[in-house]
Amino acid sequence: MSNFRILLTGAVLAALAGCSETAKLPVEFGYGPTPALPEPKKTVLPTVHIAPAKGWPQDGKPQAAAGLRVAAFARDLDHPRWLHVLPNGDVLVAESDAPPKQQSQGLRGWIASKIMARAGSGGPSANRITLLRDRDGDGVAEQRTVFLENLNSPFGMALVGNHFYVANTDALLRFPYTPGTTRITANGEKVVDLPAGPINHHWTKNVIASQDGSRLYVTSGSNSNVAENGMQAEENRAAILEVDPQARSMHLFASGLRNPNGLAWQPDSGALWTTVNERDEIGSDLVPDYMTSVQDGGFYGWPYSYFGQHVDERVQPQCPDLVERAIVPDYALGAHTASLGLIFYEDTLLPQHYHHGAFVGQHGSWNRKPRSGYKVVFIPFRNGMPAGQAEDVLTGFVNEAGEAMGRPVGVAVDKTGAVLVADDVGNVVWRVTPDDR
Repeated sequence: MSNFRILLTGAVLAALAGCSETAKLPVEFGYGPTPALPEPKKTVLPTVHIAPAKGWPQDGKPQAAAGLRVAAFARDLDHPRWLHVLPNGDVLVAESDAPPKQQSQGLRGWIASKIMARAGSGGPSANRITLLRDRDGDGVAEQRTVFLENLNSPFGMALVGNHFYVANTDALLRFPYTPGTTRITANGEKVVDLPAGPINHHWTKNVIASQDGSRLYVTSGSNSNVAENGMQAEENRAAILEVDPQARSMHLFASGLRNPNGLAWQPDSGALWTTVNERDEIGSDLVPDYMTSVQDGGFYGWPYSYFGQHVDERVQPQCPDLVERAIVPDYALGAHTASLGLIFYEDTLLPQHYHHGAFVGQHGSWNRKPRSGYKVVFIPFRNGMPAGQAEDVLTGFVNEAGEAMGRPVGVAVDKTGAVLVADDVGNVVWRVTPDDR
C-alpha cells in the first residue's frame, strides 16, 4: 500500500471514530425475548469502534466461566471459521475468508474493506478444510491433514451417509466420503448454485441436513445492509434455502433473515433454529442480533422492519403487507454482537445445567460503542424454548488496550462432549471442558 493510501486509511478511520455516537443502554438490555428497542439514531457517518486484530500472546487464552476450563485443541490455523465433527471424532475446520471482490464497491466498499482488515478479515482465503485428529485422547490434536483444498471460501459442512457436503460461497458441493479417511481427493459435484455474484456482501453459506437426510438447509445472507443495492440484488438472499440433493433443486424456505449463520436442530422440539446478524448504522443500541426457530414459509422482517413490525424508514418503497406478517424472533442476542456459531448441547460431559441449551459464538461488534460480543454465551432452554438469561462461557478475547486477541465464530461438540470454538483471529480451536477434566 502506498504511503498516501496508508495516510488516507488512517484519516478515514479516525474520522469515523470521532463522529461515532455512544450506546445509551447496557448491551444486556438487548438480550431476551423482549429486548429494549429505542428510537433509531441517524448519524452522518456510521459508528465505527473496532477491536484491532492482535492475536494471542504466548500461552494466552480466553477466560472460562466458573466450573469450566479452556485449552487449545489446535493452534496455528489460517482463519478458522467453522467446525464439523465426524462420527469417528475427527474435527473438520473450514479455514476460509471472503472471496476477492469482483467489482468496485465505491468509497463505501473501500472503507468497509479497511474496517474488516483492521478487524482481522479480508486476507487471502486458505480455501481448505483441515482435519484434526486427537489420537491419544488427551484433548489436543496431534494429527493434522488437508481434508479438502482448492475450494471457494468454504464455510458450512454436512455428512449424510457417504456423501460429504460443503457450502462454498457460490455453490453447494458433494464429495464421496469413506469413514476414517483423512483426505478426499475425488472431484466434488455441484448440487446447486448458491447466490454469489459480483457484490456478494455476506459471503458465508452454512448447511445442515434434515434429520432423515433427505433435505439440506443452506443459509444465504443479504447482499447489502438494508437493500441499498436494490431488491433485484437480493434474490434467494437474506434467507434459508431448502435443497433437494437428489433432484438438485432449491427453493426458499424462510426469508427476511438479514444474515443467518448458525443452524441447529433443537433436541426437545425438533425445530430448526438459526442465529441472525441484524442491520447496522441506526445506533449502538439497534438492532439486536437474535436466535430464532425457523418456520417453513416464515418472513422475519428484513429489510422493511426488525423485531416484528418496527419499520426501518431507510428502506423505500416500503412493503406494509410483508411488515404486517413479519415474525418476531424468539430471543435477542444483543445489538451488534455478530452472533454466528450455534449448537444445542446434548451430551453429558458438561454439568446438567447445559443440557439441551444453546451455545452461541459471538464474533464481536464494529458498529457499537462500547463494543459488544467477542465472547461465547450460553442460553438455557426448557421445553424447546429459551428459559433464562444469557450466560458468559468464554470471555477475555479483547485485552485492556482494546485489541482483539481472538474472535469466536463456529462452535461444535466433540466426541467426548467437550465444546469446541473456532477463533479466526487467534487462529486457534479452543476446547471447553469441566474444570476437573
